[in-house]
Amino acid sequence: MPDGINIPSITAVMHLPKELPYPLTKFYGIVQSILQQYNQSLELIILDQLLDDSIENEISRMNTEGNSVVFIREQFTSRGAWLNASRARAQGDFLLYIDNSSVVVNLKRAAASTFLLTAERNPDAGMIYADYEIVQKKKIEEVHLLKHHAGRVRDNQDYGLVSLFKKSSLSNCSGFDESLQYNTLYYIHLKLAENAQLVHISNRYAGSLYQVEANDKDHNVFDYLLASKESQIEAENVLTEHLKRTKCYLTPGRFYQNRPDPAEEANLDASVIIPVNNRPDFISTAIESVLNQTVQNIEIIVAVNGGPEDPTNKTVKGYMPGGKNYKPNKPEVCLIPIDINNIGLCLNLGAKMARGKYYVQLDSDDRLKANAIEKILELFDDDPKIGIVIGSYEVWEMDDKNGKLSRVESIPVITHAEWTEENGRNNLLRINGAGAPRAIPISVVKEIGYFSVNDEPYARNYGEDYEMVLKISEKHRVGRIWDPIYEVVRHKGGTDHSIDIETIIRNDEAKDYMRLQALNRRKIMNQKL
Repeated sequence: MPDGINIPSITAVMHLPKELPYPLTKFYGIVQSILQQYNQSLELIILDQLLDDSIENEISRMNTEGNSVVFIREQFTSRGAWLNASRARAQGDFLLYIDNSSVVVNLKRAAASTFLLTAERNPDAGMIYADYEIVQKKKIEEVHLLKHHAGRVRDNQDYGLVSLFKKSSLSNCSGFDESLQYNTLYYIHLKLAENAQLVHISNRYAGSLYQVEANDKDHNVFDYLLASKESQIEAENVLTEHLKRTKCYLTPGRFYQNRPDPAEEANLDASVIIPVNNRPDFISTAIESVLNQTVQNIEIIVAVNGGPEDPTNKTVKGYMPGGKNYKPNKPEVCLIPIDINNIGLCLNLGAKMARGKYYVQLDSDDRLKANAIEKILELFDDDPKIGIVIGSYEVWEMDDKNGKLSRVESIPVITHAEWTEENGRNNLLRINGAGAPRAIPISVVKEIGYFSVNDEPYARNYGEDYEMVLKISEKHRVGRIWDPIYEVVRHKGGTDHSIDIETIIRNDEAKDYMRLQALNRRKIMNQKL
């Protein structure tokens, strides 16, 4: 190392869990990847819950590069307490935290140098994170993370498993919250970002700073629903305090106003609008679930956005006058043929032609329970300040071989319990789901300015109604139905079954932009008080 060059010192921190979730040889491999950093001596702190002296002896033998290795063996009750202990003990100006508590995380040899050079270039950075590689199903996939902005307030925002923290920035925000059991890193990401930069090192190809050996598991959009109630409540409290500190919190009941009156031509109770593309095998089930509603003063508007050749058109026409499934004593079925695959466009055209007072959501491969619209109307009648009703739903699954539907018992009724009367509209910023089905007065749809038509950054037929829900919740009360009135059907061709990392990241980018806009609106609303 040339004389006169001042390279900031670094302390790496890693876990030695009481029960290693992978072989001990893999753990030694992680340690070796840390101790053999290119052109960089460092201090390694091991948060030791296993308390095995033979492991300490083996690591001492491995350490041939003049690094310092320290074992912290006091037993703490939270991750925050462990990390604060390492922060107090660390000699370096920076903490390089490697979260190897559940998976194998191996650093590339130049990782520490890259992190430190990035810190030199970005003196206002409180945390630096980087793209990484993931080994899954015997394949290496590069994970490209999102660059931080103020709208990244989701509790599942991925900052990777290796982060460089500036110790002085941690001290300025009083370190890690030791009371948290589930959301230590969620808390510190939000808290640091209030006064410091979170800097992202991106990768185009072969530029990842570390590699993760993951469990072979598909990504599922329902995974977040399986988090424990305790974890959800804790995350809610973390976000609530962040919103209060940044002047973006909406207090209970504030800003609520009466919804606009329905248009004079709205002579039906509700319009069920179904956007669909090339699903002739599913659309009949969806339509039948509406025809069988206990409330019959309604209409069904099916917007087929696959163009005139879409076979779904023929199936829908079968429910119209002259079709084999037409029933004159049942709600009218209307068809909007569109040759542009744009879900928001479907919803907006449906809203423009609707004769119902309320729009009711129904996806083409899902079903309404028979009393769904009845319960929705009852809730709207209960309070003129309600601008949207959100129901609860069950998850069903279709057998790919025989087409049989069965209830997925492992997933309980999805109530989105975080949608509380007091804090639901704040919690919406934390999660991606808004519940189903959603029902909105047509007058409110028009008041808000209609659904997104992929005219927002990063939107690609995803989250077209998320911005709508955010905006409505700022002005109107959200009504909740806790009984299941909707059935989500998972199947091989559905978007709610298995999803790849690239699609997840693109979708998160779109909704995070909508969150950013919502936070800016909230600041302005609160400033006017």
